[in-house]
Amino acid sequence: MTLPNRSFFLLGPRAIGKTTWLKQCLPNASWYNLLRTQEFLRLSNSDIFVREVSALPAGSWVVIDEIQRLPELLNEVHYLMGEFGDKYRFALTGSSARKLKKKDVNLLAGRASTQKFFPLTYAELGKFWKLDTLLNFGCLPKIYLEEEFINRVELLEAYADTYLKEEILQESLVRNLTGFSRFLEIAGLMNGQILNASNIGRDAHISRQSVENYFKILSDTLIGFHLNAWRPRAKVKEIEHPKFYFFDPGVVRVLSGKLRSPLEKSDAGNLLETYLIHEIKAYVQYRKIGGEFYYWRTTSGIEIDLIWKRDQYCIGFEFKLSNNWKSDYNKGFKSFTESQPLKRAIGVYSGDKLLKAGDIEIFPVEMFLQKLWADQLIP
Repeated sequence: MTLPNRSFFLLGPRAIGKTTWLKQCLPNASWYNLLRTQEFLRLSNSDIFVREVSALPAGSWVVIDEIQRLPELLNEVHYLMGEFGDKYRFALTGSSARKLKKKDVNLLAGRASTQKFFPLTYAELGKFWKLDTLLNFGCLPKIYLEEEFINRVELLEAYADTYLKEEILQESLVRNLTGFSRFLEIAGLMNGQILNASNIGRDAHISRQSVENYFKILSDTLIGFHLNAWRPRAKVKEIEHPKFYFFDPGVVRVLSGKLRSPLEKSDAGNLLETYLIHEIKAYVQYRKIGGEFYYWRTTSGIEIDLIWKRDQYCIGFEFKLSNNWKSDYNKGFKSFTESQPLKRAIGVYSGDKLLKAGDIEIFPVEMFLQKLWADQLIP
């Protein structure tokens, strides 16, 4: 990701490296960390913030870390922009969009762009990239770079306990922590599957409305995202419910209660899909390509894992944890193109040979990632 040349919001889950990246890019910035209680209380008097920024030299960068903790401060940022124009530039990080979505929150009237930040990508890891580690423990920098198994496990468990549960509770997003904890475990087990709120509610002993609200909380706190179903006019009956993916394979493992057990192949395929979607979404965001993401599935079970669409340009992706690419894996592409053309059909598998089946290009995982980040797959 390259540093924008004007003020921006930088949004992403906790512990993915937003602060570290900004400190590397802006070593001389004036820094306000709202996670620190003392700083939070000090800046609650917004006059202090305005006076301090007004004293900075022209061209200064100002970083406000975790702006959602004190969204009222955005009014002062807006005032400074209006009063001094581009004299100061602001980098505003956030790990939750929930408070920023409220109607009375000042989002700076388009004067700041919104950038999304992701955990470690293939382009950043380079020679340190290891697929087994990514599928077992995910892409959070501190956890990935830790070498000891037990340390990785404890760090991920602490992440789930102190952030996904306690901090969400402290933010008053949920009141029933026991029900929310049961929901998180089931949601982890359901990662990447078509959502059925009634079934999840029954298993978690909570209402359907609570399930829908909890998924909304996970989306707003950037812990996961909904992947909507493709809905064109087609000849076959298609699934219409969305899927939900957590942002990181390690988070899926810890929430589902499987982190301390060996990774089973039945789970590894789902985690590979989660990881590769993470890479593609990060690439599209960092390269500012635009477009939308979908999955496609018929009621008979024929599917394409991911479709990227911009205008009428569509690319389909199918991900398989298999050393051999079977002809059955091509069914989704062939069925989909009967009603909607694909510019490219791309398969990714855990084999080691580049393959081709008609118009379908089939890449080993690492080769796919190399070509993705070399700008050779998505225009």
